[in-house]
Amino acid sequence: MNTATTAPATTPDPTKKSRRDPRIDVMRGLAMFIIFIAHIPGNPWTGYIPARFGPSDATEWFVFCSGFASAIAFGGVFLRAGWTLGIARVLYRVWQIYWAQIGMFLATAGVCVLGTWALDTRDYVAQLNLYAFFNNPKEGLIGLFTLTYVPNLFDILPMYMVALLLVPAMVALYRLNPIVGLAAPLLLWGANRAIGLDLPAEWWSDRTWFFNPFAWQLIFFTGFAIARGWITVPPPSRLWTWLAAGYLIVMVPICYGPIFNNVPVFDAIGLAILPTFDKTDFGIARYLHFLAIAYVLRAILYRREELLYARWIAPIRKVGQQALAVFITSIVLSRVGAMAFDIWERDALTALLVNAVGFTVLIAVAYAVAWLKSEPWRRQPAGAADPAGQGAAGQGAARQGAAGDPPGRRAFPAE
Repeated sequence: MNTATTAPATTPDPTKKSRRDPRIDVMRGLAMFIIFIAHIPGNPWTGYIPARFGPSDATEWFVFCSGFASAIAFGGVFLRAGWTLGIARVLYRVWQIYWAQIGMFLATAGVCVLGTWALDTRDYVAQLNLYAFFNNPKEGLIGLFTLTYVPNLFDILPMYMVALLLVPAMVALYRLNPIVGLAAPLLLWGANRAIGLDLPAEWWSDRTWFFNPFAWQLIFFTGFAIARGWITVPPPSRLWTWLAAGYLIVMVPICYGPIFNNVPVFDAIGLAILPTFDKTDFGIARYLHFLAIAYVLRAILYRREELLYARWIAPIRKVGQQALAVFITSIVLSRVGAMAFDIWERDALTALLVNAVGFTVLIAVAYAVAWLKSEPWRRQPAGAADPAGQGAAGQGAARQGAAGDPPGRRAFPAE
């Protein structure tokens, strides 16, 4: 992280809630769609996701945006309500994600069992390597509930929980000294790279969590620090935009398979810098690649953020706003997509159908969850008494503001 400047030009009031940033919602929404594509085994569309053209992928987008959103949701609570309630707020969110993790695993495992039993295509329990859990239920359940059993595909939310648990410590360090607070995530990332702060993922082997939270917290707290105003993000400059774009372009031949595997010079370069691509411990090339993507996108959208409120972008934005529910659904749905491919082959038409239906379900889930969160049962029926004197228009405006899309010109976080 750049710690050269730590005071924003316009210092935001840390006790006030920031409005939603549509750039974050859209980026996280796109990440949800990409994650769904990537998690379907044999999905032909995986050949075109961003991860094929550079070291970073949608996971970086998701974690950065989660850090940004966490700063808006929890960061100010420590100042507004005190440390006890601030910590309680974080623990409550971790508690929600914990049960989401348990439910997601059980639902996915159930779909795999059902698919294996009902379809004569393949063993989906074996495909996801879940027989250890079913053959050893005692160890499996203990590991599942203690997060010492974290199979691949179920490793993002545990990493997210640990990052959230670090929030009070990082906020305290920043309050103690801004430089220390900004340096702490980088130092923790470096300590992990140096000595390995691993967490167990299986009871029968020494495999560790695929996403090491002590490494991935770096990008989480990058988003957190930017949202809190701890890091100044100056207006994009032409020089840095071209440098970021150049880095993205250079990464394409190094990472893109058809080029990487056929041109010796790119193959040699790729092998030389391979450790910096490490996903488990979040290699530095991944971090720089994500920052380059974010910088270029920011330059493109600078003072054009209103474009993200276009009607056709609304479903993407809504998916980003309801990322947890959509993510859980996408993991379960990806198994169904795999079964559909096994039944109907992996041609272009089937790929279009499976992915389009999956996208539609994810969008429907996002809108349904948003509607439920709006507590429609609390609204007064048309023509009912209005003791507060707000009227239907006032109530509608209040609901719209609460949803994060206030009427009129939107305000964006100070930069």
